Amino acid sequence: MTEVPRKKRNLDSSTPDPKSATRPIHALTVDVEDYFHVQAFRRQVSPERWPRYPLRVDENTYRILDLFDQFDVKGTFFILGWVARQSPRLVAEIANRGHEVACHSYWHRLVYELDPDEFQRDTREATKALEDAAGKKLLGYRAPSYSITPRSIWALDVIAAEGYTYDSSIVPIWHDTYGFRSFPRFPVHIRWVPSSGSSHADFVEFPPCTARIFGTNLPGPGGGYLRILPRWYSAWALRRLERLHGKPGTLYIHPWEVDPDQPRIDAPLKSRLRHYTHLDRTEARLTALLREFRFAPMSEVLRMHPPEDAWTVPSDNG
Repeated sequence: MTEVPRKKRNLDSSTPDPKSATRPIHALTVDVEDYFHVQAFRRQVSPERWPRYPLRVDENTYRILDLFDQFDVKGTFFILGWVARQSPRLVAEIANRGHEVACHSYWHRLVYELDPDEFQRDTREATKALEDAAGKKLLGYRAPSYSITPRSIWALDVIAAEGYTYDSSIVPIWHDTYGFRSFPRFPVHIRWVPSSGSSHADFVEFPPCTARIFGTNLPGPGGGYLRILPRWYSAWALRRLERLHGKPGTLYIHPWEVDPDQPRIDAPLKSRLRHYTHLDRTEARLTALLREFRFAPMSEVLRMHPPEDAWTVPSDNG
């Protein structure tokens, strides 16, 4: 597969406004996948057909890397193992620029549609591809489409057993394809009941952040929520988290979300709306958040703000 060469971009030379050192530092994350990998198009584009589509993930990821350089900020890049095999130089560049490389599975399959053995094989294949390219051990995992839910909570045991120290796959909201509404909103140590036979020291779940209004958890900033919801919403959610709880939140983005010129895939209206809405606004909205808030890689945020609470995996988790 031909590598896409890095393209230098003309960046605004202005520096971000000073940020108070007393404010929490949020986790900045990028889910590195291409436009044809997404859950919204899974029925139109099977993994067997991926090689037929032109890769745009390299150029779009470099675009994000250059933007992060402008603000002198580092993040965690959750990368598909498939992308690492196609573009190992991209993974190496992410690591060389000081960002954290983490795992986003190999084939971008929903966890709750796999059995534990299938999930373990996928995780091992992805881990090897990423560690070969990055030249360092991985600490973090994020499931495709946040697909660790009550029916796939067993996956935490597999992730921890494979040597990972944290996960960021459980979202405490309702969504039609993911969500675990009763899960804690903030990072927690994961514990296993003694009878389960599992024991993994210091394993942490870092849920993508939410805003709680009238007893309901609303999605936090990132992805489609950053693009589709009003532009003030993401900053409001992070400010509210800082003001009410003083805890770190998360921001996530995909490289294809800064690419309004990507090829269009014929899919149902709902999928097209989710994927293509406001692609031309994403970079400006991301830039505004980088200017206002403090960010760091997820593992660094966990070191600075270690979890205060624990959550026990049920003994009947499958």
